[in-house]
Amino acid sequence: MTEPILEMRGISKRFGTTQALADVSLALYPGEIHALLGENGAGKSTLIKVMTGIHRPDQGEVWLNGRSITINNPLEAQRHGIAAIHQEPMIFPDLNVAENIFIGHGNRGSIVRWRQMYREAADILARLDVKLDVRSSARGLTLAAQQVVEIAKALSLDVRVLIMDEPTASLSAHEVDQLFKLAKTLKANGVSILFISHRMEEVFSIADRVTVLRDGRFVSTHPASEVTPESAIRDMVGRHMDDFFAKTDKEPGDLLLSVRGLSKDNVFHDINFDVRAGEVVGFAGLVGSRRTDVALALFGIETADAGSVTLNGQPVTIRTPQQAVKLGLAYVTEDRRQLGLTMPMSITTNITLPTLHQYANRFGLVQQRAERQTAETFQQRLSIRTPDVDRPAGTLSGGNQQKVVLSKWLNTQPRLLILDEPTRGIDVGAKAEVHQIIDELAQQGMGIIMISSDLPEVLAMSDRIVVMREGRQMATLNRSEATQERVMAAAMGQTK
Repeated sequence: MTEPILEMRGISKRFGTTQALADVSLALYPGEIHALLGENGAGKSTLIKVMTGIHRPDQGEVWLNGRSITINNPLEAQRHGIAAIHQEPMIFPDLNVAENIFIGHGNRGSIVRWRQMYREAADILARLDVKLDVRSSARGLTLAAQQVVEIAKALSLDVRVLIMDEPTASLSAHEVDQLFKLAKTLKANGVSILFISHRMEEVFSIADRVTVLRDGRFVSTHPASEVTPESAIRDMVGRHMDDFFAKTDKEPGDLLLSVRGLSKDNVFHDINFDVRAGEVVGFAGLVGSRRTDVALALFGIETADAGSVTLNGQPVTIRTPQQAVKLGLAYVTEDRRQLGLTMPMSITTNITLPTLHQYANRFGLVQQRAERQTAETFQQRLSIRTPDVDRPAGTLSGGNQQKVVLSKWLNTQPRLLILDEPTRGIDVGAKAEVHQIIDELAQQGMGIIMISSDLPEVLAMSDRIVVMREGRQMATLNRSEATQERVMAAAMGQTK
């Protein structure tokens, strides 16, 4: 193998009492795709930020093409040919495609040579074998097209190391295939790609080598051909995980929720299902099946036009989330960063926000000690990994953020919990912990509606599965009869 383009040697980084990285080494070679795996909080993001000049390491060295360098800021990283694209592309919507590609070029002078810029932008996209109008506004681009613009921007800076941080999380299967085609084109041109993903099937379809971090430390590096999903997961979590899903069989209790003929014009039509105490009812379907819209209607965020909802034997009409909470419902959104949490606020504040009135004294002042006690109780109960509950929620890993969202709604003491994509974007270890929490809540008699695009998760955790397609209920399958083939056939409209 040739000499590495980029080497991280013995990198350590501490934030207060948290050791984010401890003596981590990593070598990236030209013309390879190198996967970096680890649970949320394993140190992947910190290592990337050291590579791209956002953080300076406390110890260790960065070597580029055989010489030690210091990267003081992201601009210096770009000058060294190191660039990153992320799950959420950094696009300026009011600029066109070409302007976005060259926005980071500070050496092109004060006069914009428009014809040259458009020509060079078109040439870069042609190298990627992508057809995209360089004069079109970036505002209307799909996420996949935005990713292409980010890659083109990196190429315009003569990238030699490209970091892809969860680039496929919001892409369809077809868009993922297109992105992987671009990655292989870059690889063939000698670019070194560091690929980070929680999706094991993607890692093993594209990576040449695999490195695993755990708790801020280096664990292993192997050729991808010598790694299995099982061995990678064992390295990531430090233990065998023969079964990711915790599901305890028990007889369901009383009927909690009964939905009949629920409809919303041009959104969903004639939805029927029941939820009993201690039961998990899964909702499966492809993108655009309108599962989330049904949940929003149940929680009062949207209003159904027809149908009936019976809760604890009483007919109800839920028009607001506040009313839903008073009736014993809670809804954990699929978008925890935008809708589930207030990122700059503390873990404590996030957990107590929906029930803040309970912590006010007779003068209307919040009793912070009582708030903190509640947060610490949930920290222990759900194993939220943080030095203290005063930290901003935005500093937590994805899995721990999800636990904070769960804590917030469990603190309202619901009888019926709606979980929308409860394990999206979190690692396998955190997934197992969330599954364990769901199972424990069901054992305690809570009714749970679980919307998930992870079909093995739906099959393993659900007592019954409602399958939707384009706003219509295609099938309702009991646990004993549900298979991956039957669910997918119903989701694709192939029911008999």
